[in-house]
Amino acid sequence: MVIKERLYSLLTNGKSYAVTIEMAKPPHDVFKRITADIAYWWGGKDLKGDSTKLNDEFVIDHPGTHYSKKKIVEIIPDKKIVWLITESKMSWLKDQDEWTNTKLIFDITSKGGITVLHFTHEGLTPKKECYARCSEGWDMVIKDYLFNFITEGRPHFRFHPQDLR
Repeated sequence: MVIKERLYSLLTNGKSYAVTIEMAKPPHDVFKRITADIAYWWGGKDLKGDSTKLNDEFVIDHPGTHYSKKKIVEIIPDKKIVWLITESKMSWLKDQDEWTNTKLIFDITSKGGITVLHFTHEGLTPKKECYARCSEGWDMVIKDYLFNFITEGRPHFRFHPQDLR
């Protein structure tokens, strides 16, 4: 296992987790889905707070497994969103606040009618305890939940908007 971890660290050069998806949707739609509609692709009913403008703060709390409080520290409409994780608790980790002071970065670009979303969890590196499991989780959240919500309008979390209040 140690050899596998070292090899992976060498291959990734100790870089933060990142993934890129492409879709035939305008940047504005992608931006809106990430910000205003986050409850439908990540937070569900466990999302509390606002996530659309600079300095907004919101919490995702899946009791017993995942808690994170985020603050929007950079936002450029239709181009970029940066969330700073100001508090975190992953009950299944030894270092339960491992995500605290890491950033979730969404870079949106457009090329030839295709919108490219590059997501980086800055600070989630191969040396972190949760890297393997969290990378798998991000793959699912970004490449499945968010991608399907953007491209097909199919939310991962199914509920009525009034249930969020």
